[in-house]
Amino acid sequence: MSYSPSCESAFNDSKLRSDKVTPCSGMCSLCAEGCMGTCEIGLSAILGEAMVYPTNTGTNQVAGEKNHPIDYSIFNINGRCFGAVGAEETSEAATIFNVKLGREFGSKNKVKVNVPFNLPALIKLNWKDYFAAAAMIGTVCVIGEGAPSKDPDLVMENGKIKKFEKLKEMLDAFNKYDRGYGQIVLQCNVDDDMQGLPEYAIKECGCKAIEFKFGQSAKGTQPANRLKNIEEALKEKKNGILVYPDPEDPEVVKNVQNGCSPVFWKYGRLPMWTEEKLIARINELRAMGLKNVYFKMAGFDKQDMEKVLRIASAAEVDMVTYDGAGGGSGYSPSKMMNEFGYSAVQIESALVPMCKKLEAEGKYIPYISLTGGFTDEGQAYKALAIGAPYIKSIGLCRSTMAAAMVSDTVGKQLAEGKVPAHLAKYGNSADEIFLYKGELQALYPGKELPLGAVGAYSYLRKMAYGVQHFAALNRKFNVDVIGQEDVIPLNDEARRLLEQ
Repeated sequence: MSYSPSCESAFNDSKLRSDKVTPCSGMCSLCAEGCMGTCEIGLSAILGEAMVYPTNTGTNQVAGEKNHPIDYSIFNINGRCFGAVGAEETSEAATIFNVKLGREFGSKNKVKVNVPFNLPALIKLNWKDYFAAAAMIGTVCVIGEGAPSKDPDLVMENGKIKKFEKLKEMLDAFNKYDRGYGQIVLQCNVDDDMQGLPEYAIKECGCKAIEFKFGQSAKGTQPANRLKNIEEALKEKKNGILVYPDPEDPEVVKNVQNGCSPVFWKYGRLPMWTEEKLIARINELRAMGLKNVYFKMAGFDKQDMEKVLRIASAAEVDMVTYDGAGGGSGYSPSKMMNEFGYSAVQIESALVPMCKKLEAEGKYIPYISLTGGFTDEGQAYKALAIGAPYIKSIGLCRSTMAAAMVSDTVGKQLAEGKVPAHLAKYGNSADEIFLYKGELQALYPGKELPLGAVGAYSYLRKMAYGVQHFAALNRKFNVDVIGQEDVIPLNDEARRLLEQ
């Protein structure tokens, strides 16, 4: 059998002509001469290099389609019926409502969070409600890399950012609902850093936290984005972006003038940081007023995973997020989303002994978050248990954005007097249908409550409540005492992952 998808995908609306497939290749077993080529191979014959990336990006999310053989389904959750850890041993005290989920982290500046979840980097779709929901629930959220490209009024001079007003709007999406819990973080890739985004964010916008990006599960390299024409290519090159082919090459200019323009691509630089350079950069930004530092890492080679953790330890980084295979949300190579990296459960199986090693050496261990395909409380609880006591938070990216988008869409329907049929049994208005709207109104009297944010907050409440149920099932009434004893391996591979 093959775990990989066949030569058809939602990434590009490609379809196989036949349902009879050769498993090893993913092609139709009978490839006909007269076929119009609706599969990925056929579309590649038309689009060439462009088929390395999804063609359906835009007002949607995109994530891997591979059926990974190793995930959290190979574990069940344990249960106990005696005693109580973290609460008084009485039926009144030992309740799901008394399971403590809040934590605190930070090497130099403490950050309190209300839930063992965080919202990883995004800056597309309904980002305003995504960030607002993080503030409402009280956790960390991250503005995705390349944020300056989202501002049509961005001003650059000599390759440096001079005006990026939209960043204030991004930060304010969280800040106007901030109740003292969580934090909004600005992610920076190499190009962002070269363009002076950290300095601008700290000095001009009061940004308190920055996340340096090494990679993510769907995008272990940086993307190559197609440019429409030579004018766009020249503009990007002027701003310091790598452009291929060089739009200033005389031969390229000649071809364009003759109506034979090549396909231009802008390419994000790969990080080439060393420990010394990165620590020096972090210290420089801290001297400017930066309060907290984060790292974003993918399931690269285990040596690289450990090296990033050790750099984070040496630099006293506050949080490191590791991203498991199968993820994605934006513009990532199609096959990289399917075929790159370790799954989340494999990552944490490797991280636990790495953390034990650092602990034995007496070194500082950052707060660690794990993300990559998490959507429900069962998965989240298993991950917290397997990674205990080092993995403290679970990243909920695509699922939280989905909740924000759905609730925003429902809100627009309600504003037009239309009640979605499947929700009519709950009421006829937003106040009736959105269960937590009243609670939020009490927390934010007089403030506008976007229904997208209300929906994302409600989803996060559901996740937290579900984790409280599983913790209470194991007679654990504080998330800090969850452990590997709370999961049951269902096969040999699951047992091996716990023995690392």
